[in-house]
Amino acid sequence: MLTLGVVVPPSLDPVSAQELGDALPRLLADLYPGVAWRVSLTAETLDGHVPSELLETARDRLLDEDWDLAVVVSDLALRSGRKPVLTQISPVHKVGLVALPALRAVGRRESLTTAVAHLVGPLAGWDDGDEPEDRARRAREMADDLPDLTDENPIQFTGRVVAGNARVLLGLILANRPWRLAVTLSRALTAAAAAGVVTLATSDLWLLATAYGPVRLILLTVLAVGAVTLTLMIGADLWERPRRRLEREQVTLFNIATTATVVIGVLTFFGALFVLSFLAAVLLVDAGVFAAVVGSSVGLAEYAQLSLLTAALATVGGALGAGLENDDVVRAAAFTRNDV
Repeated sequence: MLTLGVVVPPSLDPVSAQELGDALPRLLADLYPGVAWRVSLTAETLDGHVPSELLETARDRLLDEDWDLAVVVSDLALRSGRKPVLTQISPVHKVGLVALPALRAVGRRESLTTAVAHLVGPLAGWDDGDEPEDRARRAREMADDLPDLTDENPIQFTGRVVAGNARVLLGLILANRPWRLAVTLSRALTAAAAAGVVTLATSDLWLLATAYGPVRLILLTVLAVGAVTLTLMIGADLWERPRRRLEREQVTLFNIATTATVVIGVLTFFGALFVLSFLAAVLLVDAGVFAAVVGSSVGLAEYAQLSLLTAALATVGGALGAGLENDDVVRAAAFTRNDV
């Protein structure tokens, strides 16, 4: 059985609150057959005046109450940048929010109950096309707590978390759309692309690119991706620490999903740099001059090697650019989605 915690503002009228408490379990059962539900409804004003703060406060309540999923209903007119927020979710935190003013303003036919219910699927990492049996298996993984073995080390515990929550973990990562992180890192991408274009004009780089073998180039790529990943994880404080032993599984699952999200986002970032570097190399590096410098004929393979080395070096430079990104922007890109 999955427990959904719903936090509503004290200002919500009693009729709406009663309807939410009565109708939500039935609607969840209809939308997600095969999964048993328990809804815990709480009237409380959570700390926070922006979506990210409300989601983090809801995350704390989820851990404190041992809920599996949580949705906070806010009576504030929330905004993300200049855009009004209707709904927002953080799949890796397994929390979401609904903004009542926006829900009323857009004149949607759906009720508050329907809006909350529709957040649950993305929060749990479920797609519309998932079979009920698959959802039920993921629900069991999410609901079942791993036994706490006091004699095991963190690596052993992490291995058990991955093995026991494999479907949930994959669903959370996909629901988080990690490739969006590369788009958010616009300043870092611009700086890295500019650095890459400059280094393409260096003949020593041409010699190194053709001399390096595939293993060394792959190692440089791994180091570059790791540098940016660590910069983002440490700089934006994306790594969470459990406050008590009962939270270890939830927090470990969150950290694994967050790390995977950032790594996939940075790999997308690297892929974009590689494509840009390859196009710039083909346009700017004359094949005859390239061949004369390296002392052999060149083709697409050599241009690809040059682009790979350029992208790796530019990505390391991009780690500095990533450090210039606003921490809240990075956290929002890593964790949240708007208007589900």
